[in-house]
Amino acid sequence: MDLKSNIIGVHHVSIKAIDVDSTLDFYKNLGFEPVHQWSLPDFNLEKCVMLHHKGINFYLEICDNNADMPTQGRKRKPDDEYIENALLHLCFVVNDADTARKQALVYGAKDLSKGVSELDLSDETKIVRVKNSLVYGLNGEVIEFLEKVDFN
Repeated sequence: MDLKSNIIGVHHVSIKAIDVDSTLDFYKNLGFEPVHQWSLPDFNLEKCVMLHHKGINFYLEICDNNADMPTQGRKRKPDDEYIENALLHLCFVVNDADTARKQALVYGAKDLSKGVSELDLSDETKIVRVKNSLVYGLNGEVIEFLEKVDFN
């Protein structure tokens, strides 16, 4: 079996949280529910929680900030607004990008897009119109709210 046929889906994205409990509350407000919690003393991991969103069948893993786990880039400093690394953003499909952005702001997110953007993404064969909004999550993670779109 080659790698192409061995990959059967996406399971989760993991976030190192500055404040685990506040981050959990934020994502619970977005519809995620805790399904498992653990610690790994060998990795200095005191608290890690796996969340699941039934509506989109997606998992999100939230780990405490002290965990000694492999990550991209350097550890975020308290005054840093964000750290650029290989993970660009989390993207959730929504019915209304502006409503999702405004709800996330109420839950503690910071505005990144200052409203809804409508963009035409084109190549030689077609144009795909996307409508989205962006926020920073509680840990600086970029969250995109994308209205339903067909890239096919």
